[in-house]
Amino acid sequence: MTQTAHGVEFNQQLSATPKSAEERAAILANPGFGNFFTDHTAIVDYSVDENGDGGWHHPRVEAYGPISLDPSAAVLHYGQEIFEGLKAYRHADGSIWTFRPEANAARLNKSARRLALPELPAEYFLGAIRELVATDKEWVPAGDGEALYLRPFMIATEAFLGVRAAREVSFRVIASPAGNYFGGELKPVSIWISREYARAGRGGTGAAKCGGNYAASLIAQQEAEANGCKQVLFLDQFNDNAIEELGGMNVFFVMKDGSLATPALTGTILEGVTRSSVIQVAKDMGRDVSERKITLDEWRDGVASGEITEVFACGTAAVITPIGVLKDATEFIGSEDAKAGETTMAIREQLLGIQTGTVPDTHGWLTRLA
Repeated sequence: MTQTAHGVEFNQQLSATPKSAEERAAILANPGFGNFFTDHTAIVDYSVDENGDGGWHHPRVEAYGPISLDPSAAVLHYGQEIFEGLKAYRHADGSIWTFRPEANAARLNKSARRLALPELPAEYFLGAIRELVATDKEWVPAGDGEALYLRPFMIATEAFLGVRAAREVSFRVIASPAGNYFGGELKPVSIWISREYARAGRGGTGAAKCGGNYAASLIAQQEAEANGCKQVLFLDQFNDNAIEELGGMNVFFVMKDGSLATPALTGTILEGVTRSSVIQVAKDMGRDVSERKITLDEWRDGVASGEITEVFACGTAAVITPIGVLKDATEFIGSEDAKAGETTMAIREQLLGIQTGTVPDTHGWLTRLA
């Protein structure tokens, strides 16, 4: 069976053993984050022909399952891999929408350029998402704060050990029902300051969404968890300990005058889709937003003086999460008894309202999937 999405025909090879309604309901009752996956995956292949011309082909939806790779596949040896993250939301009328997918498609291609992977035409990116969600629409949860998390990714599949860009690549999308990222009631989280490790360096891959960046952050994340913290904060130790980002989220500061500030994009910070959306939502609410250098000293002194009244993190998975305490072996900034700030919650509610259809989408950010 062939379906057409965004002008691209996707062949359907549906699973012979999808989860039953009862099995699916049991999963959706407590999905967690990234623990369960839907019945299908969307795939598009890329290859270079004997004339050196490359192209995308064979778009399809097939049963979710293991990927067969040659042991010499380039992704396994040189890490030529990128990914994205976005969500599908079920609105009150039962329709299913996603938020700013064109921005994710553009960022995927920015990452592809940095990792020497082929750029993916937007119609394939959007078509794959639409086709997968339409096929597995019963997996989209309807609970408060819940969504279907979508993970598009691109891997180099060519079997060879030479150090060059791969000539065979696979783009795929998988989907996972998701609850609250940090679980339970929304409370300010504790953040660990990474003094020893860096997430990225100038001229590196910090602005790309690639697995290597996250792999490099995991040891710092383990250190954070060992010290009772939910996330880790990375600094630029060669630039006055300038704030960069958390392991998987951007950071915002609410100032005493009601304005917001966030670290400027310097090439070592990922340009989050949620980050840019928060900036626009804050401006819509009449607040000034500055993108600039913010140091650890400013964070410490601002909290002590009252100049900084709230701090929050943002990203696709958690949307917006208030930060209560920033600490390491010698530092303790903030309060463990902190409550979620009014500005933080107002922006969070506005953004979630747009995503879930309870607040008007004045920017045309939503795309209907099913």
